[in-house]
This record gives sequence, structure tokens and C-alpha cells, in this order.
Amino acid sequence: MKYALIGCGRISTNHVKAVVNNKLEFVAACDVVPEHIENVLAKHGLENDTSIKRYTDYKKMIEENEIELVGIATESGLHAEIALYCIEHGINCIIEKPMAMSIEDADKIIKLSEEKGVKVSACHQNRFNVAVQEMRKALEAGRFGKLSHGSIHVRWNRNQDYYTQAPWRGTWAQDGGALMNQCIHGIDLLRWMMGNEIDEVYGVTKQQFHHYLEAEDIGMAVVKFKNGAVATIEGTTNVYPQNLEETLYLFGENGTVKLGGKSTNNIDVWNFADETDDDQANKGLEEQTSNVYGNGHTSLYADVIDAIKNDRAPYVDAHAGRNALELVLAIYKSQKEGHAVKLPLENFASLDMTGEF
Repeated sequence: MKYALIGCGRISTNHVKAVVNNKLEFVAACDVVPEHIENVLAKHGLENDTSIKRYTDYKKMIEENEIELVGIATESGLHAEIALYCIEHGINCIIEKPMAMSIEDADKIIKLSEEKGVKVSACHQNRFNVAVQEMRKALEAGRFGKLSHGSIHVRWNRNQDYYTQAPWRGTWAQDGGALMNQCIHGIDLLRWMMGNEIDEVYGVTKQQFHHYLEAEDIGMAVVKFKNGAVATIEGTTNVYPQNLEETLYLFGENGTVKLGGKSTNNIDVWNFADETDDDQANKGLEEQTSNVYGNGHTSLYADVIDAIKNDRAPYVDAHAGRNALELVLAIYKSQKEGHAVKLPLENFASLDMTGEF
């Protein structure tokens, strides 16, 4: 399958690794800074591969090559514009999170992809973590019974160097804050595990230490689900001196599970009323990862390739991307308006938060 990568920044190495692991035909790579392309290709021993064409203009790249699948890994504020262009040209897309920066753009992506018969996957790769998959299996088997509540804690660190390295970070137009950039993976998992259907959200966000940014560095929220369960969200980049944890809890009448590690890659607690011998393997499970992005990109790419070949929806589709985005934007809206916000959100964008701090 002919593949091209658009955007060769920090996360792109995980995309290239997934491309290599899935034996895709790597046709072209694009970045406005040519050096970024060479840097990421060199990490995978591909710097001398002349079959990979280099571009600084993604439209030109699409015009000059036959491409079946693209990975979009630019700054967040460009995701929707690039995705819509690719979809319009009949190209399947894997879009880094967040899928878009507004509900309106997310809806456009969904609508156009359905019209064009194109597959779109939002890159929430942590759904493929071994620990997350085990939790999901138990949930789908009904082992938790009725859900009581859940929570996600993303307690990470991002210092000034991280933001200086890429000036688009922490801006409302191109990124959003800690919730939109760092914590959206955990927020995606929480919403997915707890039934997706949300009644209302009350959120508070603040900018405590990162005064050189436009957006928040801490966000907290209470979420009421339509199935009666409640959840809390805590997401921050203020943890001294380094990343502490990304922890997901799920509490049901017959089960309690806590996923931990740096990015929900371990099982810290696994207790069920109907315990079986198989459960012993999950107690203390740890998936080794080379960085906080985990191993999920390879699995997500494999799933999308299969979805294209068999004409089915990807495991993490565009609706999943919209759901995660909507929950973050609902927290932002709640902060801005000072009260709980009902879902679904008709329309809201990160840019609506301009001047909040």
C-alpha cells in the first residue's frame, strides 16, 4: 500500500516505525523544514533511500504521486485542513490527535470521508496498549457489572524547552493546552470505557506556571454519563520534575481495575468477583515502551490497512476522534462560561478560548 507522511516533528518517528513494521510502500515525506524529513528518516536508517520523495508542499506531493494512505502529523491546527484536502483526493487518512481544533471541522471530516468512501482513523494509539485491551475485554464481557465511576489522571511534565522547540505549542490556534495536547489520549480512553454517551461536563482549567503560553497547564473536570456513571479528569503538565503517571481507574459493582505506568501501559490493580486462572496473568502486567507514546502506532496502522483492504470502519475511527475532541472542548467551554455544559456540543473551537488567561 502506497503511503506518505505529512509532518516530520516529534511524533513522526512513531509513524515511520509503524510504516516499516507494516511493510508499507513509503512513497513520500513532507515537511516545511526539509531537515526534519532527513532527521526522522535517519532515525530509521532510511536517509539514503531515494525511493522516498521529499516535499515541502503536501499538495504538490499529492498531485505528483499515487498515494493510498497518509499519516498526518503536523501541528494540530493544520490537521483538519490537510485531512480534508487528502479526503477530497480519495486518500485514506491516519490523523494525529486531536483530529481537529473545532467541532465544525471534525464534522466536516466525518461527512466528507463518508461521501468519498475514504477511511479515516484518529491516532489514539493507546487503545491498542495490552493493558487497555485487557480492560476493554473485561468490560465488553460484562465483568464489571454496573459501572459506578471512573477517573483519568495524566500527571506529566513539560518544561519551557519543549515549547521553545516548537512555537505552535500552547497556542489556541495551533494546539490548545495540556488537556488538548498531552491528556487527550487518556480522555479518549475514559470516554470510550464509560459508554461514550455524556450528559454534562463541568470543568476548570488554569494556567499556573506556563505564563509564556496562551493555554492551560492544568485542567480538571467532572463528567456525568448517560448510563448513570460519573467520572473525573485531571490533566496537567505541571508535575515536578518529570512525567509521573497516566492512570485510568474503572469501578464497577463486580470489578475494579487500575491501569498505570507512564501512559496506561501497566495493570496495577485487577480485581473481579468472578476471578479465573487467566486473571493471574493480568495482575502486575507491564508492557515495555521506549517512550510515552507507547507501542500502539504499529497496531493502529495494521488495523487501518486491514480496514482499507476489507472495507470496514477502523477500530479507532473519525467518530472516536470527534468524541475525544468534544470532551476537551466541553471542558474548555465550561471554564469559559463558568457552568456545566450539556453535550452534544453544537459548535465550539479552541480559538473560542482566546484571551482566557
